[in-house]
Amino acid sequence: MLGMSANSVSYNDQGSVESGVDAAQENSNIPGSISSGGAAFSLFSADCKKNEDLKEMLESNKESLKLDAMKRIVGLIAKGKNASELFPAVVKNVASKNIELKKLVYVYLVRYAEEQQDLALLSISTFQRALKDPNQLIRAGALRVLSSIRVPIIVPIMMLAIKEAATDLSPYVRKTAAHAIQKLYSLDPDQKEHLIEVIEKLLKDKSTLVAGSVVMAFEEVCPERIDLIHKNYRKLCNMLVDVEEWGQVVIINMLTRYARTQFVSPWKEDAVFDENSEKTFYDSEEERRVDESKPYIMDPDHRLLLRNTKPLLQSRNTAVVMAVSQLYWHLAPKHEISIVTKSLVRLLRSHREVQYVVLQNIATMSIQRKGMFEPFMKSFYVRSTDATHIKTLKLEILTNLANEANISTILREFQTYVKSQDKAFAAATIQAIGRCATNISEVTDTCLNGLVLLLSNRDETVVAESVVVIKKLLQTQPSQHSDIIKHMAKLFDNITVPMARASILWLMGEYCEHVPKIAPDVLRKMAKTFTSEEDIVKLQIVNLAAKLYLTNSKQTKLLTQYILNLGKYDQNYDIRDRTRFIRQLIVPNEKSGALSKYARRILMAPKPAPVLQSAFKDRDRFQLGTLSHTLNSHATGYLELSDWPAVAPDQSVRNVEVIEPEAGAPVLGKSKHTKSNQKFYSDSEEEEEEEEEGSCSEDSGSSSEESESESKSEENSDDSNKSSSSQSEKSSSESDSDKKKTQKKQKPAIKDRKQKNGNAVKDESRSGSESDSESSSSESSSESGSESELDSNSDSGTDQKKNTKPKPVQSKPVTKVEKKEVSLLDLDDFAPAPVTTPKSSILSPSLLSDLQGLSISPSASALQASSPVFVPETSHELLHRMTGKGLSAQYRFTRQPCIYGNSMVSLQLTLSNNSEQALENIHISEKSSTGQNIHRFSAIERLEPQASVSVSMGVDFNDSTQAAHFQLCTKEDEFSVSIQPAVGELLLPITMSEADFTKEQGKLVGMNESSATITMAPENVSSQSVNRSVVSAANLGVIPSSQENIHRFAGKTVSSGSLVLVSVALKDPDALITVNTEKTVIASMLLRQFKTALANITP
Repeated sequence: MLGMSANSVSYNDQGSVESGVDAAQENSNIPGSISSGGAAFSLFSADCKKNEDLKEMLESNKESLKLDAMKRIVGLIAKGKNASELFPAVVKNVASKNIELKKLVYVYLVRYAEEQQDLALLSISTFQRALKDPNQLIRAGALRVLSSIRVPIIVPIMMLAIKEAATDLSPYVRKTAAHAIQKLYSLDPDQKEHLIEVIEKLLKDKSTLVAGSVVMAFEEVCPERIDLIHKNYRKLCNMLVDVEEWGQVVIINMLTRYARTQFVSPWKEDAVFDENSEKTFYDSEEERRVDESKPYIMDPDHRLLLRNTKPLLQSRNTAVVMAVSQLYWHLAPKHEISIVTKSLVRLLRSHREVQYVVLQNIATMSIQRKGMFEPFMKSFYVRSTDATHIKTLKLEILTNLANEANISTILREFQTYVKSQDKAFAAATIQAIGRCATNISEVTDTCLNGLVLLLSNRDETVVAESVVVIKKLLQTQPSQHSDIIKHMAKLFDNITVPMARASILWLMGEYCEHVPKIAPDVLRKMAKTFTSEEDIVKLQIVNLAAKLYLTNSKQTKLLTQYILNLGKYDQNYDIRDRTRFIRQLIVPNEKSGALSKYARRILMAPKPAPVLQSAFKDRDRFQLGTLSHTLNSHATGYLELSDWPAVAPDQSVRNVEVIEPEAGAPVLGKSKHTKSNQKFYSDSEEEEEEEEEGSCSEDSGSSSEESESESKSEENSDDSNKSSSSQSEKSSSESDSDKKKTQKKQKPAIKDRKQKNGNAVKDESRSGSESDSESSSSESSSESGSESELDSNSDSGTDQKKNTKPKPVQSKPVTKVEKKEVSLLDLDDFAPAPVTTPKSSILSPSLLSDLQGLSISPSASALQASSPVFVPETSHELLHRMTGKGLSAQYRFTRQPCIYGNSMVSLQLTLSNNSEQALENIHISEKSSTGQNIHRFSAIERLEPQASVSVSMGVDFNDSTQAAHFQLCTKEDEFSVSIQPAVGELLLPITMSEADFTKEQGKLVGMNESSATITMAPENVSSQSVNRSVVSAANLGVIPSSQENIHRFAGKTVSSGSLVLVSVALKDPDALITVNTEKTVIASMLLRQFKTALANITP
């Protein structure tokens, strides 16, 4: 009850000060002379009448006049105006008996005490007397003013005042003492040892009002003294939810550092989590390693920290959410980190300053864990109202999230961004396209073609950036792109940006052997304009001349000598030095040294291809959410996050003696222990925690329906341990503040809080989800508030609920959640696609219509599939009879529309029993699918020996060639199998006219078009052979063509219905294969398959 009253008093205090400021602002506008514009700004000017007015009011005998004067003065301070000249008149009222007046005087003195130290020192005795005042607000104000007088001579007085205030009965005064510790330490660091004693005492304080301030003092004075935290660790974790918001930020950051020194890493590659097999991140490795590895069991205190910070993800304060997110990033097991994703994405609705910091942290996270943010990819799409620095960060994140499944969607976004009027953003987009091209080999050619098209853009910035990125991409495979180099040479005269011109010249020199006719001509042009070029271009002209001299001296010898002579007398000394060096290196003469022999090896040496990396690649060396991380440099006061210890330190140092709380109120303590069989973190409870192997599961749902909704929505209905779901309806959960009051043994407080508990459930910061429900078998446990948070789930040591409920029980809370209010984390805007289903590459028609020039055909979704032209009879092995213990399975693609779903690929499964015994109950396991939606065949009750049966099934591959993994089961065994689709089987044939084909093909150009040329033997080429090769490689329909040498085929992807158009143009002896589709990954894979099929045509 004491902590609660202190909270209310502190708020009243703040309210009175604020109301004083408001009143002062209102009153200051009343006099006509002040309300006029010129007079208001000259209030504290040299005109003495204005000052005299306030001075007379302060020296008056009427308290009301003094109070009005102080309100006006504080109002002026709030407006940022200088009121220091009134210090002598104000300080005279420091001994006033009027509490309201004294509080305003203290507000003024805190502001100006450091500037007017001499006058403030005259009132030291008054402040010392005020430290004994019966009013806690006066005591706190006096200490605040005393610590603001930064004069070394009063350090002993300040130290004495802080020590007395640290033992004050009022938590508000103790909080002020914690603030004063930091001020005294900055004034006199030699007092550190004495201040540590005070901090150690204040750390034991049980008031939530003091906790944040004393931890801040700890961080400022002695952050290395981790030993001071040991005994207070559990208390800080449990009271965290009730601490004020900025205190929460400080405590969370301190506990993050503490945990990294006291617990072993939960990230070990061979770790086997012994919490809940369904939640294990390394699920596939678990079966292989369970015999080899010792199961990783998380320290109960480690789990306590994670559990008690999790509700704060719903905080309205963005700093708190960011602090919890970085704590989970640095401390949580990898499979639990993803719970912070929704909260971080929610913060993107805030101001742009908040967006900037949050996006920086997401950019760092997305490099290491793409899967966390991939379902929310649309949240990172750039908006026209975003500032440039926000756009650039979103672009960085989209580039980090790019993979084979979603690259087509991202490239369509990028293609729109290139047209942006923001030139810096357009240039950054082109760099992002280059990074995608290097990271995902399937789209390298597509990106190169798109960048080459940008070379004809009217904007110089776009052209220049495209040239620079093309230069980097060409270094990876230069021999295949001589056409692009020639194209860039043709555009050279129109490009004026120096960096772009220099890049083209570098490409000419580096790959001059691929363009032997063009490079000398470019050098001839550059010799004419050498003197007018920028320095960076001149350097590359000299390099080009030197390389051509070594490879084609007949044509370029005179040109090279001319350019070297021009460079010899250039104004820039770098160019003069480079010219002299090159001349001595490549032109042999008597003075030439041994280097001239190696000129060719030096200049023409193969250069490694540049690696396009994220700018956030190395930022993870700083702790997330810190100023150092934002600036990407070591900021003053930054504390390094230590590595995990190899062996966990002794956890008994955090055990707390239970004698201390019993000494205060022995009678109430006895009654409490008769109700509860468990002590507050006693040794016996910790032994139970160590023995119980399920000690790392997430918190169980609270009894209140609102808190159940919040906790389930946070966990996405699969993070919670359902072991106490049935009894949580009977037992009520009390908030952390209730728990603290029962610890203080105040019976009236318990009754009072129990009456208020019904309303408090709905409060976001005090909901049941923040204080977990008691998993006790007796209903009397609801009266014991101290147990409600300690024994909430199986990881904190209770032994009543070891047996986990079966699946049907787990589904019950899920249905309940859907009827309840949704928490902040479950806003409709952020409803993600399933993480395992890569459907993020499919855009809605409304969004597609917004992408200019990039939309697919509006009729594409309405296209009807026709019957397949060719159905392969080949089967693929699904399960070998040796592996399947007599059961063998084969599958083949029927190329027919699937009857189980429009987005599914139809398959025929042939199951054979090769054993001597009948097999029973052959089916596909319900929990087997890893991502794809699978329609399972009906269970086969019995399969006789040497018998076979064919069944049909459907799989939604999501337009991806990723294998579908599932479990094929019999009555006795389970076998892990997978179906790997060929890219041609992901299509359905469609029919259309030649005119429609040409029209749709015209819409799918640029990055949506992939082409290749192959050489075919003329005697082997016929219309029938080409058609047969294409339709056997892919499930496409043949389009009637009026031209004999052009063959057209059309289809659509099964899952998304995206149009796929293929044309084969025969030009003796070559054939040009063109694939047009917005699915760029599918296009490049189909192109490879067609090249192989057509090259192997036999007569």
